[in-house]
This record gives sequence, structure tokens and C-alpha cells, in this order.
Amino acid sequence: MLNRIRDIRKAKGLTLADLAAACDPPTTAQTIGRLETGMRQLSLAWMNRIAAALGVEPASLMRTEAGETAQIVAELVASGAQALAAPREALLPSELADGPAPLVLAVSESVGEYRPGDLVWLRPLDPEDAASAINRDCLVPRPGGRFAFGRLIDRKGTLVGLLPPGAGQKQVVVDNPAWIALAFMLVRPL
Repeated sequence: MLNRIRDIRKAKGLTLADLAAACDPPTTAQTIGRLETGMRQLSLAWMNRIAAALGVEPASLMRTEAGETAQIVAELVASGAQALAAPREALLPSELADGPAPLVLAVSESVGEYRPGDLVWLRPLDPEDAASAINRDCLVPRPGGRFAFGRLIDRKGTLVGLLPPGAGQKQVVVDNPAWIALAFMLVRPL
């Protein structure tokens, strides 16, 4: 079993020192670091303390090696969807724990109706099912490890047309994408 303390801590924007101070009673950043890396055993008592400090259920701190997790695969900036150097694990809302892991698009700049800090949750569709995604926001892989994100406005044969959310941007056409991910949830911090 591997723990997810580091992933959850980073997703919540906390440093090791922040998490250590939030524990009751407070501990040191070094202790949290050792628990994250497995250099110190994560006991049930530590799981409860850290989960309370993170505001999550203790069980969410653990994962199996075979467990599939949701990944942040791209970031939306003013010029469009950009691939990340490496995918990051996204915190899965508890109501989505069952079923295949969705993809997540992190928004870092205001683009159209999306604001910095937004997480757009996407469910991969088979390209043949693209008709159900017409007039909905989708993420589509492009050649060279790039992505296109926008409103799916057209589907002709193997061509998929997307209208990016930014003002004044032109339609993007992708030929024969490997998959189409349909946006189904927007998580916006308040």
C-alpha cells in the first residue's frame, strides 16, 4: 500500500510545514516528510491526525499500487490547452470513486467562462460516441503530445471541430483523435 499524503497536500496547496502546523497536536515538517515517503510507518493514529488536518477521510490517504487515479493531463492558458511536463494526480471527489478514472484539465488563466484554479473534470468517450458531445466542452489529444479544448461544434468522418473558449479564437480541427473527453463537472474554489 502506498500513501497519498503528498498528492493530497500538494493538491490543497499546502507545504510540509503548513500540514505539520495543522495537525493536532502540531508536529514537524520533517515528520510529515518521512510519513509521505514511507521512511516512517504510517500508523492509524497518524492517518487520523493527518486526514483531519487535510480535511479528508483517513481512507483517502491510502491507495493500492494497482489503483487507477484521475490525472491532470493538461493546463488551460490564454493560448489554449497545454500539455504538462508530467501528469499530476487529481483529488477525486468522493461521489466519483466508482468507475473509470476521469481526466482533469487545470485552468491557470481566465479563458472564456473558466477562471484560474478551476478544475474541469472530463470523462473519455469512444470517438464514435462523439455525437453525444456536440455543443459540449471537450478535450481532444492532438499530434505531438498537445491538446485541443473547446466546444465540440462539428464532426465529419474522422474530423472533429472544436471552438476554443477564448474570445476571437478560430476553430481547431483534429483528424482522427484517439479519444474525446467530455467535460462533465467543473470544480471551482470559492
